[in-house]
Amino acid sequence: MILGIDPGARRVGVAVADLETRFARPVEVIDAKDTDVAARVSQLVTELGVERIVVGRPVGLSGNAGAAVDRQQELLAALRGACDVEIVEYDERLTTVMADRALRAAGRSTRQTRTIKDAVAAQILLQGYLDATR
Repeated sequence: MILGIDPGARRVGVAVADLETRFARPVEVIDAKDTDVAARVSQLVTELGVERIVVGRPVGLSGNAGAAVDRQQELLAALRGACDVEIVEYDERLTTVMADRALRAAGRSTRQTRTIKDAVAAQILLQGYLDATR
């Protein structure tokens, strides 16, 4: 199993993919304000038998590091300390925008999407990584 993480200041989206089917699906959204994200991810690694974690790297449209990179690097360091699996970074450019559009196209309102949008963004991030590494 591979875990995809879409880091954010308030919420962290989580998705998972089977190594055989290579099809990503959303798992959950972690409240980054009230939860130790690295500890929760470590639990998921154990529960799901995760072998690799893909963490989104927030870059701008120009390809330059975005303002959220410092927070992402802190999360990356915490994950490396808490999880004994391979951890890689992958460009997360526009994943949240794509998730929002997909959910709206499915007929979801902004209020309805708030609780799942970040997990769908993690799914998009992870599926992009899987497709790029086939």
